[in-house]
Amino acid sequence: MPYPAPVIIVPGITATELRDEYILPPDTVWSAALHKDYTRIALHPDNLRYDAVEPARIMPDHIFEIAYKELMNELRYNLKEKADEPVPVFLFAYDWRQPLELIEKQLGLYVDEVIERTKLLKHYYNDGYANNPKVNLLAHSMGGLIVTGYLQRMGKTSRVAKVATLATPFQGSFEAIVKISTGTSSLGGDAPSSREREFVRLCPSVYQLLPSCDGINVAPGSGLPADIFNPGIWQPSILQTLKEYCRLHTVHPNDAGEQAKTLFDNLLSTAKNHRDRINSFKLEQADLTTNDWLCVVGVDSETRVRVNVKKTGNDPDFDFSSKDMENKWGDGATPKARCLTGDGTVPFDGAIPTFLGLDNIVCVTDDDFGYWEVQDRLLAKVSGFHGILPNMDMLHRLIVRHFTGRDDTRDSTWGRRAPGVAQTKWHPPLPLKDKT
Repeated sequence: MPYPAPVIIVPGITATELRDEYILPPDTVWSAALHKDYTRIALHPDNLRYDAVEPARIMPDHIFEIAYKELMNELRYNLKEKADEPVPVFLFAYDWRQPLELIEKQLGLYVDEVIERTKLLKHYYNDGYANNPKVNLLAHSMGGLIVTGYLQRMGKTSRVAKVATLATPFQGSFEAIVKISTGTSSLGGDAPSSREREFVRLCPSVYQLLPSCDGINVAPGSGLPADIFNPGIWQPSILQTLKEYCRLHTVHPNDAGEQAKTLFDNLLSTAKNHRDRINSFKLEQADLTTNDWLCVVGVDSETRVRVNVKKTGNDPDFDFSSKDMENKWGDGATPKARCLTGDGTVPFDGAIPTFLGLDNIVCVTDDDFGYWEVQDRLLAKVSGFHGILPNMDMLHRLIVRHFTGRDDTRDSTWGRRAPGVAQTKWHPPLPLKDKT
């Protein structure tokens, strides 16, 4: 049997540390656990690929260990059949501030590098890996959008064997609205911060997480658009922030107000175009089938499932409320009601890709953490299920089975059906015990 394809883990937003390489030695300017210098990681309004405070050279650094080290180590140990014949497992670090289209291209170069490195392993060489070299992609959260965009872009030339996505916001998250509006949300961050809010409002990747699923509720008679990608639904403070950034940093002598409007329009339209491109993807375009894609969705956690928009005076105003956080997974009277749930960050409806059916989805809850995973259970309660989901031991076994095709001889992997999917109609990409 051929060796499993090498694995590339693509983490979520904010999970890669950032360092400034302009100074020597390089200086960490973003660390999920320790240091967050919003001033230095802010992007330039004239060119969002670069940094507002120049000269600088902000580059990706380490991956956030708490969320991914255990996953990486378990895969490296369990994918291999023999101790001296490792299956390569790589972490893809990237600058999560950037437009996802740019990161997709960087992932493509990384795929090529991983393939070339794997060709140098004797056991892969002797097994004929070079005759049809491919990789397996494992992505968490926003990483799944990068993977999907890469596959949509590359099509049949992508050289990908199988994919697993964990808690990916294929249709976005309402927390992105909260993040842009207030500077804090379950996407990450501490107490509301004006510096964080200003940074986020110039961060293309956050706009590409805006929700396209149902749940944007506009007050009747307000005359406001119901499209979150329409600038007319947003409060004026967004433009005020962008205007001040343009005044401070732009090198062009044009009117800062007009520049801010153009910048905001471009951020939203680029995000909308990206979502349309993701939603247009079909598995067959990349020579994949439903059996090649494991899509894991976190449920049974209180999650924001809607955002209400009203008018205050003549201006739009997001009316954030705790009533918009729901979890009907266990007590919803209908399948539609049971969908009012999520993983604490991504609502169920926001996690469903257009290229898979509900019958292909594998749902998990924080109850799927094992008896001995006490720390992970506590982290899920304190920090949210979404961020700590990759640590789940059961998921590690499930991913290994998906990438290797092994049988579950110990009955140690399972999943739950999406609401409304009958047991006889459930078709996950590999045989699973149903714990619905």
